[in-house]
Amino acid sequence: MADPRGGPGPPSGGAAGRRPWLPSVAMTTRRLRDPRLIPLVFGPVIGVLAVLETRLDDGFGAAATATWVTGVLLAAGVVLAAWAPLAGAVAAAVCLPLSVVVFDGPGMGGAGMIGLIGVVAWVGWREPPRRSAVALGVAAVSFTVVSIAAGGSAWELFFVPAVLLPGWSMGLLARRSGERAVRLAELAAALDAEREANAQAAVAQERTRIAREVHDAVAHSVSVMTLQLGGLRRLLADRPAEQEVVAGLERLGRQTVEEMRGLVGILRERVDGGETAPVPSLERVEELVGDVRAAGLPVRLDVAADLPRLPPVLDLTAYRVLQEALTNVLRHAGAAPTTVVLGREGQALLLEVRNDPAPATAPAVGRPAGVAAGGGHGLVGMRERLAMVQGTLRTGPEPDGGFAVRARFPLPRTWERTTA
Repeated sequence: MADPRGGPGPPSGGAAGRRPWLPSVAMTTRRLRDPRLIPLVFGPVIGVLAVLETRLDDGFGAAATATWVTGVLLAAGVVLAAWAPLAGAVAAAVCLPLSVVVFDGPGMGGAGMIGLIGVVAWVGWREPPRRSAVALGVAAVSFTVVSIAAGGSAWELFFVPAVLLPGWSMGLLARRSGERAVRLAELAAALDAEREANAQAAVAQERTRIAREVHDAVAHSVSVMTLQLGGLRRLLADRPAEQEVVAGLERLGRQTVEEMRGLVGILRERVDGGETAPVPSLERVEELVGDVRAAGLPVRLDVAADLPRLPPVLDLTAYRVLQEALTNVLRHAGAAPTTVVLGREGQALLLEVRNDPAPATAPAVGRPAGVAAGGGHGLVGMRERLAMVQGTLRTGPEPDGGFAVRARFPLPRTWERTTA
């Protein structure tokens, strides 16, 4: 039996989506799963049973009062065990000699015996074996010695261990089961962390290999081709039409080399000092929008207050889609005012990038460092990314002449419950 410690917290979300009764339900669930409820409920039940036993059984006679008082005192010891298991068990165990010495009673009744077995089992679960054995010993000795002194037979020497030992053994078994469950959970977490680290290392190694191949082979070949085109352009000085075509090819070659270098930088994901660059995430959306503003594009950012924490893959995908959408605005709309909206609709994240019509005299803007260069396949790449997370993408012109990109990312229904 594992030691349950609290229940899940309330689901995340803003004030608009939160119902006022949810925190109280979560708090009530945590309280109901508190293991201290066992003695807190069991103790009063034993006290009530002790009183009913003496009232309904005429066999107690004049000793009825002493018997139910002993049972109620034992029940108080059981309740005390909720906070101090060993002290509560010892207090319950000394109720029998207290009954014989102080009240001159015959001892405890059946309800008291049940309570004593229960509190010994409880202390076996909640305390280490050496400490819980103290409670077992005190209960066995006090019960046996007092019973024999009160005129009982030697059978008490065998009866008491036969009754108390199974309860204590059940408590020890529950404790060991809980400890085993904790160790298994820790081992599983360690294995998951190691597997994740190995996977990340393998991905980093493969990205580095691909980056090296792109840099050393493809980029080098394109660079040589561009240099050869430059030489050909100079040879065609007396043929302006052909020279213009070759010059265009040369410019395209230089642009391709630049974009390949940017791709290599993305694959390596390195910053100054050799440290890994920050992981792309919507938590860095202000930084991304700031880079675009620095490039000369007026962008307004509108982020809803009830956005949940996203799964890593979905978070990265949403960031890359936003990055590509802003890149397209920079490339095709110049300095057109742009609005970025991040919101939530039910069990989905909504992302919208909408720009006004580009001014006729829009100045050229440069691509900021935080926005990757595209190669003409921006919308295709966004659709492919959204398909990986079962999302949807809608793009098209607006009635006022602008252009909008709207992406919908479905949220896993179990994600908020596991991360709350």
